[in-house]
Amino acid sequence: MEAKAQARYVRVTPQKARRVVDLIRGKQAAEAISLLTFAPQSASEPVLKVLNSAIANARVRADKLGVAFDERTLRINEAFVDEGPTMKRFRPRAQGRASQILKRTSHITVHVTQPERKDGGR
Repeated sequence: MEAKAQARYVRVTPQKARRVVDLIRGKQAAEAISLLTFAPQSASEPVLKVLNSAIANARVRADKLGVAFDERTLRINEAFVDEGPTMKRFRPRAQGRASQILKRTSHITVHVTQPERKDGGR
C-alpha cells in the first residue's frame, strides 16, 4: 500500500529543503518524525507537515481498502523537492542602481509505503 502528500509553492529554497529531505529518505516514518521535530533547519517544519499528511493519507487509504494499518511499519519510499516559481524583487542600491532578489519556492513531495504482510494480514 502506498500514499503520497505534496506541498506546493512553499516559501523555502529548494536547496535548503533538499538538505532536510535527504535526512529522512528511506527511513521509517516514526524515526523521520523524531528527526524532523528536533532538526535545527527551518525547512524541517514544512517537510514534517508533508510527512504527517502522507501518513494520514495512508491511514485513510487503508480504511477505504479495508487493510490493516500500522503506522510503525510505514517507510518513506520516495521524497524529493522540485523547484517552484521564483518571485523576482528589486532592492535599491547605490548611485541609483537596483539589484535583483530571487525569492525561490519549492514543491515538496513525500511517498510512504507499508510493506505487504506475508501472513495475509493476520
